[in-house]
This record gives sequence, structure tokens and C-alpha cells, in this order.
Amino acid sequence: MSRILAFVCCAFLASSVAADEAELQRKIDAQDAVIRGQTEQMQKMEDRLRAIEDASAFKEGDRQTQETMEPSATVVPEPTNEHLPNTGGAIAKGEFGSLNLRLYTYIRYVNQMAWDKEYKDSFGNIKTLDRRQDVQLNKVKLETYGWLLSEKLRYVLYVWTANASQGLGAQVVVAGNLRYEFSRHFALAGGITSLPGTRTTSHQFPFWLGVDNRLVADEYFRPSYTSGIWAFGEIVPGLEYFAMIGNNLSTLGVDAGQLDAKFDTISGTLSWEPTHDYGRAFGDYAWHESLSTRLAIHYTTSTETAQGQPNDDDFENSQIRISDGNQIFQNNLFGPGVQIKQAQYQMVSVDGGLKFHGLSLEGEYYYRLVDDFHGPLVDTLGFGRFQDHGFQVQASAMLVPEQLQLYVGGSKIFGQYGQPWDSRLGFNWFPFVNQSFRWNNEVGFYAHSPVGGIAYPYQVGGNGFLFQSNVELAF
Repeated sequence: MSRILAFVCCAFLASSVAADEAELQRKIDAQDAVIRGQTEQMQKMEDRLRAIEDASAFKEGDRQTQETMEPSATVVPEPTNEHLPNTGGAIAKGEFGSLNLRLYTYIRYVNQMAWDKEYKDSFGNIKTLDRRQDVQLNKVKLETYGWLLSEKLRYVLYVWTANASQGLGAQVVVAGNLRYEFSRHFALAGGITSLPGTRTTSHQFPFWLGVDNRLVADEYFRPSYTSGIWAFGEIVPGLEYFAMIGNNLSTLGVDAGQLDAKFDTISGTLSWEPTHDYGRAFGDYAWHESLSTRLAIHYTTSTETAQGQPNDDDFENSQIRISDGNQIFQNNLFGPGVQIKQAQYQMVSVDGGLKFHGLSLEGEYYYRLVDDFHGPLVDTLGFGRFQDHGFQVQASAMLVPEQLQLYVGGSKIFGQYGQPWDSRLGFNWFPFVNQSFRWNNEVGFYAHSPVGGIAYPYQVGGNGFLFQSNVELAF
């Protein structure tokens, strides 16, 4: 009997232990499930934060490099898994700052062999063109940007090369700027940037229809990069301003000793986008589902001197020329012993555009006045000013959304020394369905181009057809 009781007790204890173990295992399994659920939620949260940071980096990079009108105090965009073009990537981020790197370069084939071999300017001088057919790694730009100590204190520093201009002035540029963003309405900056005298110098680069070259009217009238101080911000939603005071119209290739002491180069723009979604890019790659419009006005004024001008083949050169391509500061251009050594430049432009369902139509009008001449025998000129005006128009269509874009454009200058014009037809193929990489092909016709240089696909005096092919990376 005692044995039976012992057996029953042992069996009862064993079943009790087994039940306890089963209950313990159930609790462990339940806890594991909770931990796995929390881990998955944390991973999703981390992925979302990373996406938000990437999108925020795009906005930050957009402002850092291109100096758009929009300060950093903005609504964070929706997260995206797609790489946003020309934003690069993060290298480091810590408690006291961030460091990001973006890359820009392109390979260009250009063929000018269909051009006339010579051209005659308005004074009867015959000049020979050195027509080109070559391949160049035309530009390389390595750029860092981010914030330091405070997210309101922003920086951008870059190295920029024009490899087709090897051995010439400003072939390699090391530059950048600093700025402090007080609010979305006001940011203050200093350093080197482009004067906002036309749309293409209002920080749209590299999102143009062609690759790193403008229509001739835009190239003829525009200012360029200079050192100075500027402010920008949003007045009301959709209405933005950018105003700058700088050294001269083009500082690249000009040393400080060549500058005058006036510090009176002033440039500004006021832009209005009623739907707030027009974007910086030319063309409608973004495929607006509803009509989007833009209207902007630009003004620039500067006292310019002969010694403060970049050389003909300095890249990003922006000399003051007359409409046959001659620079106004050339000695003996307007007569023996006559030389304009100082002049006042003023230019107004108005640009506007429409975008809808992959289609775009964009144009700009320019008016330029150059007067107040100083120099030997300028009182014998018989005139006291140069007046020019002109326009450009561009249209594009996304034949295949996000992949294939067709565009056409043209411009004309109405000048006192000729009325040059140009037109172009081209396409962009985006093989990775992203604007970070494209293959561009373009045929253009140039009628006595008044602008150009080694770093450009065209040159002064070019007359005839030109073909170029570009492979561009804007990562």
C-alpha cells in the first residue's frame, strides 16, 4: 500500500512539474513574440527616420549648394526610397555637425566641323575659328555641405574643374560659402555664389534641358559667379526673394588686385510660384498632375572695369560684349587710341514657365544697358551707350515618363552690332529612371554666336550646325 501511495505521489509531482514547465515555456514564447514585435516596430521606425533624414538631406543639399530661396525651416518631405539627384550621400553626422558629399561630372563629345572656318565682325575684321572635334571629361565638381555647431549654421565647400581649359585661368576653383538661417523668411550668407540676374544663374544648375551650356542670348546677357554677401527667404508662401551685393560680374579668373574698390555689384530676384510646386528644374520630369506656373523678375547692376574682366577662355567667364562678340574693353576697337576702361552695366530679365503632364514651356526676356563710359578718347565715340535686348524660349515633353525627354529651344539677340540667334533640338535618356544620370544628345544651329569659349561647346563667331553628346552624373 505504501508503495502505491509513493507512486501516486511521484506521479502527481511529475505532472505538476511538467505543467509548470509548460506554463513557463508558454510565458517565454509569449515574451519572445513581444520582443520580436517590438524589434520589428523599432526597425520600421529606424527605416522611417532614415528615409526622413535622406529626404531632409535633399532639402538641405538643395539649399546648401544651389542657394535656393527656401531656408531650412521647412516641412520635412515624405520619405522616399529613391535617390534624390544631386544630393550625394552622408559621410558623418554627430552632435556638433554633419558632413555630406555630392559628385558632379560629365563627358562631352563636341563636333564643330560643320561651322564656317572664318567669321567677319561688324568692323570688317576677319577671324579664323579653331574648329573642334574632341572628347573631354569637361567638368568635375566635388562638393561637401552640412551644418556645424547649430543646424542654422550651414556651409558648402567645393573643388570645381574645367578640364577643357587646362593651363588657363580659373581652370581649378576652390570655393564655397557660409550662411546662418534665422527663419524661413530670412537667411544671411557670405562667400562665392552666382548673381541671380537670370533664371539659370538663380541656382537651377544642373537641372537644365541641355548639359551645362545655355542658349546664346542667356549666355550673352547673364552675370556670373562672384564673392559677396546675400540674403534670401520666403515673403509669403510661393513668393521668394534673393538679393546680393558683390565684387564684380565674374570673379573666376580675376584676382583681388584687379578689382575696383567700388563694391557696387548688386543683383536680386523676386519669384512667384502660385502652386508652390514648380521646382528648380527646366522641363517637367516630375510630371505635374495639375498646371504649375512660375513668374520671376531679375535685376543686376555693376560698375565694370577693363582689368576686372576674366580672360576669353576662363570658364564661367561673363565679359561685357557687343552683339558681334567683341568685348567692349578692347583697345582700339572703336577707333585708334580709343579704349573704354570703365562702364556701368544694368540688366533686367523676366522669366516665366508652365508645366503639365510632362510638358513644359518656358521663356525669358532680357534688356541690357551699358553706359557711363570712362577711358582714353571715349568722348569722341559719337555714342554714349549700348542697348541690347533679346529672348529665349524652350519647350520639352516627357515621351516616356521618367526615362525619355525631348526638347527644343531657341534664342535671339537684338543688338546694335548684329542680331545673332541659335536653335537646338535634343533628347535626354535616363536609363536608371532617375535624374542623377543621363545621356544627352543635341544638334544646334548657331548664327554668328557672340559668346563662347574653350569650356563651352560653342565659340565666338560660330556659324553653322554643331553636334554634342554628353554623359552626365549628378549624384
